[in-house]
Amino acid sequence: MKKKICILLILLLSIVSMRANVVVSATLDSTTLLLGQQTDLHLQVSAERDEKVQFPVYGETLIPDIEIIDRTLIDTAVLADGRMQYDQYLTLTCFKDSLYSIPGAVFTVSGDTMRTNPVTLNVIQPFEMDTSIAITDIKPIQKAPIWWWGIIRWILLGLLIAGLAVGGYYLYRYIARRRGTIEDVPQEPERPAEEVALEKLDQIKEAKIWQAGKVKEYHTELTDVVREYIGSRFDIHSSEKTSDETLREVRPVLQEQPDLYQRLKQMLSLADLVKFAKWQATPDENESALRTAYDFVNQTTVKPQENDIS
Repeated sequence: MKKKICILLILLLSIVSMRANVVVSATLDSTTLLLGQQTDLHLQVSAERDEKVQFPVYGETLIPDIEIIDRTLIDTAVLADGRMQYDQYLTLTCFKDSLYSIPGAVFTVSGDTMRTNPVTLNVIQPFEMDTSIAITDIKPIQKAPIWWWGIIRWILLGLLIAGLAVGGYYLYRYIARRRGTIEDVPQEPERPAEEVALEKLDQIKEAKIWQAGKVKEYHTELTDVVREYIGSRFDIHSSEKTSDETLREVRPVLQEQPDLYQRLKQMLSLADLVKFAKWQATPDENESALRTAYDFVNQTTVKPQENDIS
């Protein structure tokens, strides 16, 4: 009996919308959540092979108070009837007890918008707090003794190693210079980040990669250039971060350029769909991504201040 009730509950929570042979659904692993714990929202689409599927793109929160702390890449599988199935899991948490109504997820399938029904999530606090009792320490705070000799010893050892390294370097240069094996060669100044980025974008444009059918390689190279520029321009190591992490750190520096931020977000989201969800980008989307990369570099370049003419 309990098994039948569970199956019925899952069917009720599985929000399904259909268009011909297309099925979209959003299912919560659990509709009741203890404060601060986690649950998964399962987004799923099954469609014909030739259908173009686009999942909803969420930021750091699903709705106010419900945070997205992790998300999987969109996984694909071939069903027994030959159709494709796409799956993604969003890990949710909440720190405010309430009954939340989560709006239906919006999918785009071959240009048509498909929305699932809303789901509810009941977040409860597992215990009651007695505010009449004052908060007190179990025992007095104790200070750990400072081991001064150990600290000094490690500092002296570090200084000794640094001194030996610097001394060895200058000794090597002195001996090499006496033997004539090295010469002081003036180093070329480092090229501006925008100059390097624009040069690479020009190379991508001239190579016409996506026109040759290499759409995935095109978006990979395009986002690599933008990520390298972000690292040089804003000191944000974007190459080691996901698109959401990159956007989260770039957003404060683009707070006065919201339109540029939105275009960057769309470009990175499109690249993720092409690289991980086998999304077939249109020629207009490919060209738009390149224009966004050019505009992002040009509009964030540090402009030299003009000298005042007296």
